[in-house]
Amino acid sequence: MRFNTKTIHAGQSAEETSGAVMPPIFQTSTYAQQAPGVNKGHEYARVTNPTRTALESLLAGLENGVYCAAFGSGCGAMDAVMKTLRPGDHVIASNDLYGGSYRLFTKVFEPFGIQYSFVDMTELSVLSAAIKTNTKLIWIETPTNPLLSIVDIKAIAAIAKKAGVFTIVDNTFASPYLQRPLELGVDAVVHSTTKYIGGHSDVIGGAVISNNEKFMEDIRFQVKTSGAVPGPMDCYLLLRGAKTLAIRVQRSCENAKNLVDYLVKHPKVGHVNYPGIKTHKGHEIAKLQMDDFGAMISFTLKDDTIENAFSFMSNTHLFTLAESLGGVESLISHPASMTHASIPKEIREKAGLSDSLIRLSVGIEDVNDLIEDLEKAFAHV
Repeated sequence: MRFNTKTIHAGQSAEETSGAVMPPIFQTSTYAQQAPGVNKGHEYARVTNPTRTALESLLAGLENGVYCAAFGSGCGAMDAVMKTLRPGDHVIASNDLYGGSYRLFTKVFEPFGIQYSFVDMTELSVLSAAIKTNTKLIWIETPTNPLLSIVDIKAIAAIAKKAGVFTIVDNTFASPYLQRPLELGVDAVVHSTTKYIGGHSDVIGGAVISNNEKFMEDIRFQVKTSGAVPGPMDCYLLLRGAKTLAIRVQRSCENAKNLVDYLVKHPKVGHVNYPGIKTHKGHEIAKLQMDDFGAMISFTLKDDTIENAFSFMSNTHLFTLAESLGGVESLISHPASMTHASIPKEIREKAGLSDSLIRLSVGIEDVNDLIEDLEKAFAHV
């Protein structure tokens, strides 16, 4: 089954009791049992829910995975993964990663004895040198947020397997439409389903997907015990959004390429980060492991001051100044004060994230309107 068909049919079938084509919203907390401990697959909605099960089947299919657990947010999914570790365990993560991930790692789990090293994963020798005897997990983002660096998933998976280290890719920026890390050898994938999978900025969600049965048993234990689960309406909205994932991301990618062509030629633009640019350090790797280059762009202004960046971002109309990404609407954000504010300034700057960096999430509007919107904003710089 090809991907565009999977978004409609993967793991899906008509609902048994009614024949409903779209999975119904099972708004219930508990289920009748035939005898104590004997049920038809569901017993209590914190553990499972038919609408959530339909979503999990779909997401597993999109990533070519066997198992999926859905969560109430992407952070909830990350939290469950971290709870499979124990004090003294060591995690290697990208030095250019989502600020919420950094905050969860350093402010919540580091005080409990989990150790973290943040390294440049684009340099395989640096990654290899960071592996210790107590390293249990390599946490990968690619493309990274917000510098759009590309990490060689297949190469890192091979290094990790040789060292006996578990690997996870946060695949939120790419979505399974563009990249399926399980096919490249990693052990698990994490998503903030809020973003491209939901696609309409109207629901929060997360997911963990893997072919490793033991790992997913541990994740399911966290679902049951910690209870960070999505409600049935959230699952329904994510199912509905995922049906159009392919056509939405394809249109957003087309728009992004046109905007990159516009930005790299603009006299007021300094540097543009986008893996589709041939001079991008990770361009060739992106060509191999992605089906397209994505719809996220970041850039600096030639007159690179935070005042100019703020003036630019305050004068767009179609690009809404807001957190998040991956929706049908285009968004503009300031990572240093918004998505990555929890990362100390000196660490951000060491990774290359300047205070004047601007990030775009490109939507599905008419690209000419988007270009005109940016051009009007440039007039204020």
